[in-house]
Amino acid sequence: MTVMVRAVCDFVSRGAQGMAEENQGARQTRKQAICRKAQRRHSRFYERCAHWSFNRSGEVEPIRWHREHLVLAGTALLITLLSGFIMPAWASAMRPAPTPELHSLLPLALPKVAPPDASAATVDEWQVVRVQPGQTLSDIFTARGLGMADLQKVLDAAGDARSALHGIRPGEEFDFLLGADGSLNGFRFDRDQASRATIRLDGTQPTVAVQQRDMDLREQVAHGVIRSSLYAAGDQAGMDAAMVGKLADLFKYDIDFVQDLREGDSFTVIYDDIYRDGVRYGQGNIIAAEFINQSKRYTAYRFRKADGNYGWYSEDGRPIQKSFLRIPVDFTRISSTFSVARMHPILGRMRAHKGVDYAAPSGTPIHAAGDGVIKYHGWERGYGNFVVIQHSSTISTAYGHMSRFVKGQHVGERVRQGEVIGYVGMTGLATGPHLHYEFRVNGAQRNPQTVTLPKPEPLPAAQMARFKAEVVKPQLARLTELDARIRLARAGAPANHDN
Repeated sequence: MTVMVRAVCDFVSRGAQGMAEENQGARQTRKQAICRKAQRRHSRFYERCAHWSFNRSGEVEPIRWHREHLVLAGTALLITLLSGFIMPAWASAMRPAPTPELHSLLPLALPKVAPPDASAATVDEWQVVRVQPGQTLSDIFTARGLGMADLQKVLDAAGDARSALHGIRPGEEFDFLLGADGSLNGFRFDRDQASRATIRLDGTQPTVAVQQRDMDLREQVAHGVIRSSLYAAGDQAGMDAAMVGKLADLFKYDIDFVQDLREGDSFTVIYDDIYRDGVRYGQGNIIAAEFINQSKRYTAYRFRKADGNYGWYSEDGRPIQKSFLRIPVDFTRISSTFSVARMHPILGRMRAHKGVDYAAPSGTPIHAAGDGVIKYHGWERGYGNFVVIQHSSTISTAYGHMSRFVKGQHVGERVRQGEVIGYVGMTGLATGPHLHYEFRVNGAQRNPQTVTLPKPEPLPAAQMARFKAEVVKPQLARLTELDARIRLARAGAPANHDN
């Protein structure tokens, strides 16, 4: 019985399986029929895309990019980019609209602008010309394309101020106002230090206007120590060469700045600088000065005397300007000193040399050592061109080997200290250009470098009291304070350096 049941079940199972296989075969046959029909209908598409397969049999080939792959990749990239633009735009569209700001307009009254005045004067364009060494005023006019007639017009119109146009110096400035055709319409120049004259030639008649300049004195203080020369020390102290020259002129009666200077000598100067229209114009005057030379102290103070003239005096009220110049020429070296026995370079024998020879270039000016009267003026054997000046009943000075005299001077004429009396040369018995200078007392020659010069007379009693109170006391206090500061700075310098 059991066997029969199993047989029946197997039969039924095989039948069901056969029917399932038959149904599956029918579905497969139907699917294949549909595919063949689609292939026949879309044969062109299948021909182009037959290789588009993700389940190709056989060995896997490396990926190759064909045009269709590029198309698909580009499409995907385009969709991605569009999404990036569309999403923010969609988000912005979802925001609420902003509330507009409200503005109100208010009327504002503006000042009325005046129309341009055609008759208003235009700014003159002056051409500034600085005088160069060797130039004359006619040279300057010619360089501007102007003639002598233009220069004459300026001189005629200048009147009393024309003296400022004679003897012009390098560095001076002249202003020209030229028309469009190059004609001279105006000329401007300094009539003196504190005023400027303007000549206009563009009208029917020349006109002259004088303008006062704003002059200002500014006090300066300088201190220097001699290391190599006076001018080097002055430059290091901030002084220009002209002011250093004024300092040397003050003390030249007591100090020989060629031979007497020593390293470590020092000076302190209080002086004025001149400013014109706010710009430095030049150096003024020394107000007070102190010079330490070989441990000896010399002072100079500027003081206005009773007659209105200014002078410089030492602390004891005596004029700085001595009765005699120690050296009457700007020399380069001493070629021969005072001696009782010297081998003469030309005569070739021992002979006294009773003067000092100051070597200098030929043509260097020679100055009178002091006020006096010319006693001798002419040729003297051995001395060449020779001048003797009598200063007092006992003192005279002599000058030899001059190349030439000053025209117009003669015996009996009075000369003043510093006045030029001749020029360096080598006339007479001389081997080179120099000045032979003698200082004579009662007719006997004395050594000009060591002779004791007579002291000038001090200020009168009334002026001496005012000089002491108004000048020496305040300026001496300032110089003393400056010296104390300098010593303190020097004392602190090593300590500061160690720190």
